[in-house]
Amino acid sequence: MASSRNTTLSRSVDRITGGVLGLLALVSGGIVLVILWHLVSGAWPAIEAGRLGPFFTDEKWQPGSERDPQFGVVPMLAGSVLVTLLAVALALPVGLASAIFHRFYAPPALERWNRRMMELLIGVPAVVFGFWGLMVVVPAIVRFAPDAPGQSLLAGGVVLGLMILPLIALTSQAALQAVPAAQLQAAAGLGLGRARTILSIALPAARGGIASGVLLGLARAVGETMAVVLVCGNIPQIPKSLFDPIRPITSTLALEMGYATASHQALLFCAALVLVLFSALIVGWLSIRKNASDSGIGGA
Repeated sequence: MASSRNTTLSRSVDRITGGVLGLLALVSGGIVLVILWHLVSGAWPAIEAGRLGPFFTDEKWQPGSERDPQFGVVPMLAGSVLVTLLAVALALPVGLASAIFHRFYAPPALERWNRRMMELLIGVPAVVFGFWGLMVVVPAIVRFAPDAPGQSLLAGGVVLGLMILPLIALTSQAALQAVPAAQLQAAAGLGLGRARTILSIALPAARGGIASGVLLGLARAVGETMAVVLVCGNIPQIPKSLFDPIRPITSTLALEMGYATASHQALLFCAALVLVLFSALIVGWLSIRKNASDSGIGGA
């Protein structure tokens, strides 16, 4: 009898626990829908008024112009895309090289110390990165190119690259550590050197985890605000070189939402919605690539 009651109680606890966990999971996923609903409702006046055409065709973003106000999102979207891609292009080789060194070459003491430093780097506030970039990176660019303003696409890419570097390095290292030891031992048994084993065995086996690190880095870079406000120059234009100032969408939202009214505010909501959709496209594409890699049908 006691055993039957204990079994019934255990099943009841399991059902309650499952229900609570399921509710919390639905709440977590539902937050995304709430955010999207808020953005769409805020952007709806501009959508209903037919402002999306000029939103994607105007060449400039000049909401304060009395004679000819323009609300073109393309220059800011280009700034967001270019500074994100530049940051990943700078951080991925360094982060991947760091992960390979930690996994296959570094002495244990050095690996533990450097890992702690990268974990500390993850926790540094974005505004500190931006301030450091303004005081160090921008003057260095001015010394390298005296005719350049310093606050530019290049400065933003360098600062964002440093911000996402530890994410890529640590997740890549974890992915390399998860490669089965039997595969590495089999490669050694076949007489493959360490470098050949890394290139032919470890990296292909870990590419799903490496892609996850790149995804996390992209997500942080594309949504960063304070750092890019300080170092990118805040001029909404399509850059013609690495030394041109830019203004990503996040900077525009931070600088203008506080005083925007009416149609200006609705178009800022549209810009935020474009940024979310852009992030969703990146996440979806990398998820597809990661799943293809994990199943063995993705390209190398």
